[in-house]
Amino acid sequence: MKYVFKKVLSCIITLFIVSLLVFVAFSLIPGDPALSRLGTNATEQALASLRHQMGLDRPLVVRYFEWLAGALRGDFGKSYSYSMTVTSMIADKLPITLTLMLYSMVLMVIISIPLGVYASYKEGTAIDKAIQIINQITMAIPPFFSGILITLVFGMTFRIFTPGGFVNINISPVRFFGFMFFPSLAIALPKSAMVLNLLYSSLNAEKKKDYVRTAYSRGNKSKTVFFKHMLKNASIPTITFLGMALADMIAGSIIIEQVFGIPGLGRILLTSIQNRDYPVVIAIIMLIACVVIVSNLLVDIIYKLVDPRVGD
Repeated sequence: MKYVFKKVLSCIITLFIVSLLVFVAFSLIPGDPALSRLGTNATEQALASLRHQMGLDRPLVVRYFEWLAGALRGDFGKSYSYSMTVTSMIADKLPITLTLMLYSMVLMVIISIPLGVYASYKEGTAIDKAIQIINQITMAIPPFFSGILITLVFGMTFRIFTPGGFVNINISPVRFFGFMFFPSLAIALPKSAMVLNLLYSSLNAEKKKDYVRTAYSRGNKSKTVFFKHMLKNASIPTITFLGMALADMIAGSIIIEQVFGIPGLGRILLTSIQNRDYPVVIAIIMLIACVVIVSNLLVDIIYKLVDPRVGD
């Protein structure tokens, strides 16, 4: 419990520091949200009035702690560009981005774990070498470029899906998940290659340890030693990386949304940056930070459960 308490406290402190840095950064960068909204022909009186309505004429410290108090209640203020709250804007788009992120995570596990285990079990064979070559190529391709290639091959050449043809889940769940498969695959492929490589290396390292030789000397079959002993020990660093990959996937989801024309958080983030709609931008960045930090916290807790020696 002491270990978990320290980790949770560390996460809270980290989130506070991140929120302070993000809020101050977007408050000090060049650009006037009032001018962006009214245009260059606006009078000084109109600009001053709008800045007062937005609360931009108050001290930075006061604005930050008012924002923080609201954020702790789930209220991130109102959008400068739209007549609606930031919370409602994010709540409308968040399910799409989360679905994309979790879909990618499932595909990553399905692809990487079986192939990593199989390649290690068949170490030195032609199958192992083929998997390693394909894996290295996949690892070198960034998600946005994978998205472009998938769109070109499966969308425009084979016409398996319609590029930009996003369908809301309320209209057709089957078409929704069918369309989301391809952007999820674009996110999952590079991460799958990394997880596969890590698991493969961990398993091969386990093969050289004394307990493996001891298990063989006792007459255990190779499959028993491999799957019962080696795989369990090799899974510890892999679990850690899976948590880190989950944290990274929300950022990847926002990028891929632009490639496939998905109306998730990525679209309103870019639009809000262009419009200097900083309450929306800050809220989305803090949401990403929360996912990253909480994911790492869960990984640390799982790591502690798998290996009780951690943190002692």
